[in-house]
Amino acid sequence: MKAIVSIIMGSTSDLPVMDKAAKLLDEFEIPFEINALSAHRTPAEVERFARNAQENGIKVIIAAAGMAAHLPGVIASMTTLPVIGVPIKASLDGLDALLAIVQMPPGIPVATVGIDAAQNAGILAVQMLAVDNHELQVKLANFKVGLKDKIVQANTELKEIKYKYKVN
Repeated sequence: MKAIVSIIMGSTSDLPVMDKAAKLLDEFEIPFEINALSAHRTPAEVERFARNAQENGIKVIIAAAGMAAHLPGVIASMTTLPVIGVPIKASLDGLDALLAIVQMPPGIPVATVGIDAAQNAGILAVQMLAVDNHELQVKLANFKVGLKDKIVQANTELKEIKYKYKVN
């Protein structure tokens, strides 16, 4: 089995957030790798990773970073692969990371999800991979039906909760 998605984080302190992407990729049976690389502390390793990712079989990169959040943009500047940025809530409620990731210069796009929204990054990676993969398209469709079913079930359970002035 060879990884086709790479999850990169600035440090292992980001793992509790990025675990959601890993679990989602596991659920979809997509081989992935996880590494800690820092745009500021290990720039040579980041460059080596980014320049070799496609040759190594990677198709989508999910990169997380907090504060200055340079990691997703630096990686995107060195590869033609799609990069999904996950802003981590490390300071300023994560707004600094969100703005740093989403405000990339022309020609260096980074698809960006919400603050700490690693699960959505995983879903977006699956959607990218599913463009020409019917099996993944079916799994995604079933996943979305499951999301709907959870809300329908929640509404059923809410009907059982009693309040003095609740009318439904």
